[in-house]
Formats: sequence, structure tokens, C-alpha cells
Amino acid sequence: MRIVQTWRTVHGTGASALALIRPFFASEHKVRAWSLLAAIVALNLGLVWLAVWFNEWNRLFYDALQERNAQEFWKQLGRFAALAAVFILAAVYKFYLTQVLELRWRAWMTRHYLDRWLSHQAYYRLELRRFAGAAPDAPGPDNPDQRMQEDIQQFTGYTLSLSMGLLHAVVTLASFVGILWTLSGSFTFDVAGVSVVVPGFMVWLAVLYCAAGSYLTHRIGKPQIRLNFLQQRREADFRHHLVRVREASEAIALDRGESAELAGLQGRFDRVLDNTWALIRAQKNLIWFTSFFGQAAVVFPFLVASGRFLSGAIQLGTLMQIASAFGQVQGALSWFVEQYTGIAAWKATTDRLTGFDDALRAARLQEKEEGELVVTAAEELRMEDVRINLPPGVPIDAFTAAVTLDDAPRNGVLLDGLHWGVPAGRSVLLRGASGMGKSTLFRAIAGIWPYGSGRIERPGDAVFLPQKPYLPVGTLRDALCYPEARRIDDDALREALRQVGLEALGDRLDEHAAWGQTLSGGEVQRLAIARVLLRPARWVFADEASSALDAVAEEQAYRALLGHVHAQGGTLVSIGHKPTLAALHGECWELCAGVPPLRRCPGDTPAL
Repeated sequence: MRIVQTWRTVHGTGASALALIRPFFASEHKVRAWSLLAAIVALNLGLVWLAVWFNEWNRLFYDALQERNAQEFWKQLGRFAALAAVFILAAVYKFYLTQVLELRWRAWMTRHYLDRWLSHQAYYRLELRRFAGAAPDAPGPDNPDQRMQEDIQQFTGYTLSLSMGLLHAVVTLASFVGILWTLSGSFTFDVAGVSVVVPGFMVWLAVLYCAAGSYLTHRIGKPQIRLNFLQQRREADFRHHLVRVREASEAIALDRGESAELAGLQGRFDRVLDNTWALIRAQKNLIWFTSFFGQAAVVFPFLVASGRFLSGAIQLGTLMQIASAFGQVQGALSWFVEQYTGIAAWKATTDRLTGFDDALRAARLQEKEEGELVVTAAEELRMEDVRINLPPGVPIDAFTAAVTLDDAPRNGVLLDGLHWGVPAGRSVLLRGASGMGKSTLFRAIAGIWPYGSGRIERPGDAVFLPQKPYLPVGTLRDALCYPEARRIDDDALREALRQVGLEALGDRLDEHAAWGQTLSGGEVQRLAIARVLLRPARWVFADEASSALDAVAEEQAYRALLGHVHAQGGTLVSIGHKPTLAALHGECWELCAGVPPLRRCPGDTPAL
């Protein structure tokens, strides 16, 4: 039963690995990939061919020593030099071409997964699935950054080294088993008076020796598979939280949260250490056995064949050739023993990368299948019978800061029966008590919230301003032009900064910094509004986009934003709680309990 289970595990991992390998070798780089692989295979075969010649050289060289034949001795030394030169050349180019193929394969896989991760907002859907637990049976993968950086690197490296090592072992076995069979002769013994002859007995001894070694290696080393998987996860989790502390350094410092963060980081690092110690102990147990196994293999052929040599049946050269051939056969058969640690690490990496691949595929299917909530392009904003839900079966406190959601669940339904339209040329304020679903409504309008039903029409070029804008690390110019890479005139950049009250930053356009952390919260919000002023934004949806601004700065920024939008005949729709915002908008709507959930604010009159 255990053998069947082990076979199923190996077979399943092999199928998963092939699914990860196939795309690169069928991609636009397939000609170069197959050419490099063919060259590496040819060099591996060449090295085995050289090993056969070295085996023959062993016999001739040691026979010359035994016979004290100086002429043959120097001749064989010259032959060795020629074989060694060819071996060195083949070994160097085998290494070089393997590294080239590994690098090209890693580069392609990384670009491939980056494209899939960022396409169709899969990265956002994975975070929803992971942090919200939207699919308990298929949770989102932990640390996708590690999957695309470390796991891909290890997968390509291990796959090439292990596959070429296995090929080398198989070809070596095929090349030397005949030599060892011929050299070892036969072994005769009596059983109940019957003489039994075992031809090629050293081949059978090598097979039995390595079969026993492989079985014991698997039994001793099997825990490493699970421990390697956990090690990668816990290392990535520790690294991820270190980055979070760095990014939230100001908030932590203001809260005097160093002790709490230290305790949290130490706890995560303790889990890393605990697993590392367990992995070290498992590796130590395996090394005890493999070291004994390898050392015993050195003297084993001499012990078996020494009787024939001491009796004079074979020469010293033949004895050395037998030992060399046995070493090659035993090494080939012991490939599993010697590479078990690498196999365990490869399996863990393959499983993690397969999980990431499955999660990306599930996110893509989710986009296609989930979605009775249809968002289409139109000239104006219109909603018809829209319902917005929470992820199925998820308590609201399952969300973290990565998915900010302030809406309390009402039997899984946040908003229901929404029928609303906003024509072009308006400025609309949307308000309501915390937990009514305002921010989630904006996510649905943006097309990034997958849970719900109904139909939403909105302009396809709409711009969305979140409460906490993202500013990339780079120059201030990069932050102002994000997400576009187009070159914008310096005067236009400075004018946009001036309109939102950031004229002091006009001389720092080429300064490189982490602007999201360098600037205050209010400056970040004003910079995000300046970024909108540089785009042909007709429709703008702003979610608490001025929450960190005082009344004067808010009015300045909003008037610049309104002027920019209305100059193009567009519309501004804002979420906000501040009383000052009402004076900056032409009409006001409020989200409330009941059906319909969206009503005009008390005292508000319809805009003309």
C-alpha cells in the first residue's frame, strides 16, 4: 500500500512538473530552447563516452605499472592528458550551456507569470481569495512574490540538474553494465548439492546494494519533502512581514508599536528556526546513511573481486577496471540516494509553483464564471437592479488592510436593488454611515469587485481616486505620470502641482524617493489629484480622496479637479463624510438601509 501511495505521489508530481515545463518548450523561444537542450544532452552523452574510455585506460595504465613497462606507462599518461583535455572542454560547456538554458527559462517563466498575475487584476482576486478565504477549498497562494522570484529560480535549476543527472545515470548504467558483466565473470555456489552459477554476479550485487540503499534513503529522507515546503513558506512569511514593518514604519512609530512588532516578528522567526532545526535533523539522519553508503561502495568491489586478483586469475589493471566499472554502475543506480535532498527540495518547489499556477487559473475562471455583475462601457453612469455581496461565507473581520472594507455584512448582501443614473456634466456627492457599502460600490463600478449581480454601465476611461493612493518608488516625475510611461512637459507637471498647492515640489521632479512614505498623507492625496489633472479624465470617481486635507486645501484641490473634469464635459462622483464637501458638489445622494438603498440627501434638490 505504501509503495502504491509513493508511486501516486511521484507520478502526480511528475505530471505537475510536465505541466510547468511544457509551456516554455512550446513558446516562441522553443527553437533556441530545444537547441540548447539538445547540446546539453549531447555533452552529457559525450561525458559518459569519455568515462568508458577512462575505464579502459584504468586497465592499461595499472597493467603497465604492474609490469613496470615504462614505455606503456608514458604512453598511457599522454592518452590520459588527451582524454582529460576533452573532458574539461565538455564539462565547461555543459555547465555554461546549462546555465544559459536555465537563465532563459527562468526569464521566460518569470515574465509569463508576471503577465498572468497582473492581467485581468488576478493579483487583486488572489488577495481577495487569500485574505477573505472566499474559497476555503482552494485558498489563494501565500507570498506570490516568492513564487515568482525564488520558486521559479529553484524550479528551473533543480529540473535541469536533476533531469540531466538522471539522463547521465541511465546512459552510464547502459554503457557500463555490459562492461561490468563481462569483467565480473560468474559466481558458483552449491544449494542442496546442486551447483548454481550466477553470471555477471557483480552486476546483481550492485543492483541489490543500490536497491536497498534507495529504499532506506526514501524511508529516512521522506520528512524532508514536507519540511522543505514549510521552510519556503515560513521564510517568505517572515520576509513579507519585515517589508510590512518597513512600509508602515511611521504609523508603527507613532503608535509606539515596536514591542508588538518585535514580538510578532520574533514569533514568525521562531517558526522559521523550529522548521530549520527539524530540517537539519532530518538531513543529518540522511547524511549518516548516505555517507556510510558512499564509503562502503568504495571498498565493496575490491572486497568482492580481491579473491580473483590474489589468486592470480586477473591482473591489477583488470581489478582497477572492475572497481571503476562497479563504481559507475553503482553511482548510476545510486542516483536516487545521492540526489534525494535535491529531489525533496524540487518536489516542494514544484508543489508551491503548481499551487500558484492553479490559483492564477482559478482567478481567471472566476472572472469568466462569477459574474452576474456585468460592467460595460457607456457614455454615462447607469445601474440596473444591482446587488453587491460579500464573498460567500466570509465574516467581515477576515479582511485585512490589503483589502480595506468597512461594510458590515447583512446576510452576505451589502446593497440590493440599486437603480441609479448619473448623466454627464454633474458633480455628485455620495455619503452614508460607515458600513453601508460606499467603497465597495465604487469597487463594483470600477469592475474589480466580483461578488454580486446586475448591470453597471460607466465610461470606459473613468479614473478612480482611492483614499490611500499608490505612489511608485522612483522620481517624482514617475509618481506624477503613473501609470502611464509617456513624457509630460515639465511646465505641465509644475502647473498641476501648483493647482493643488504643491508648488514647492516643482523643483524636485527628478528626485528619487519612496514618495508614498516621504510625503504626508495629505500631500499624497493632493499629488494623486494632480496626477488626474495631467490626464484626459472626463469621469472621476473619488473615494474619500481629500480625507487628510484641511478645508482650505480640500477646496483648492477639489476646485482644480472640478474645473478639469467639467472643462471636458465630464462628471465627478465623490464619496465623503465632511460637511464641507457638500458645497463643492451640485447634488448629494445617501446610502441607507432598505430598498431602494440610494436616496437623495435631505434638503437636496435635483441638479439641472
